[in-house]
Amino acid sequence: MKILVLGAGAVGGYFGGRLVAAGRDVTFLVRPARAALLAEHGLHVRSPYGDVDVPAPATVTADAIPGPYDLVVLSAKSYDLDSAIDSVAPAVGPDTAVLPLLNGIRHLDALDARFGAGSVLGGMCLISTVLRPDGSIDHLSDTHSLVQGERAGGRTARTAAVQEALSGAGFDARESDDVLQDMWEKWVFLATAAGTTALMRAAIGDVVAAGGTPFIEQLLDDVAGVADAQGRAPRPAAREQIRGTLTQAGSTMTASMLRDMESGARIEADHVFGDLLARAGDRPVEALRTVYVAAKAYEARRARES
Repeated sequence: MKILVLGAGAVGGYFGGRLVAAGRDVTFLVRPARAALLAEHGLHVRSPYGDVDVPAPATVTADAIPGPYDLVVLSAKSYDLDSAIDSVAPAVGPDTAVLPLLNGIRHLDALDARFGAGSVLGGMCLISTVLRPDGSIDHLSDTHSLVQGERAGGRTARTAAVQEALSGAGFDARESDDVLQDMWEKWVFLATAAGTTALMRAAIGDVVAAGGTPFIEQLLDDVAGVADAQGRAPRPAAREQIRGTLTQAGSTMTASMLRDMESGARIEADHVFGDLLARAGDRPVEALRTVYVAAKAYEARRARES
């Protein structure tokens, strides 16, 4: 299977690097500057599960894509989605499977409009990684999972082939019978984690130590309530796992949104929080509204100061 991974950053570089190390046919779609850096220094991943060093990863730039690939993996941020779609378009043929790993679900509409719903799988990943200034990737946690599946549910020959390509590559790969449910549950987790740590500018354990557990639980209730109204309430085991993880005393966990704020980078306020608010209708979701306003205030200040 010929695989094109959009970008070789914190997420695409991690999963793509492990796939290359496992012998898969992977090409990274990157900008010219990143292609030059990879050609000179290679791709390097540092992880508790073992380091990966790829001396000369295969790369291509958007203006030189040779033709369709079997699988295109999109790991872009939501604010780069339009340019990402334009970049990968030459790589998407009638038999190409597009696997997006973006947060939330709003990106599915844009991908369907460009490539057709039949070409776009559901997908999500759970991982904490950071791209260092030297271009290397640090894996910050003990989680590195990637889930994919048909959005209509069930399993097909296509998702089985994708699963075969992803399996045995040094990360947890799973073919899902209900990938939209998995995506919603990840969204509930992410919105609660990002909302809490970005609003409080602190790790989960710090918020708990400060007496913030009731706020965390209220935010979780708000977000899970929106999912429930959409017919995607978190399954009981998932809900309990999310609650336990996000109220754990002493936890040093932070969401990447907080790290982005601390470095002055762009964030996904509308994709993570705003879309949930748009789906909330007249539900009383004041905790969710608070974290959205805080995130939008950060964006407004960033725009003003730049």
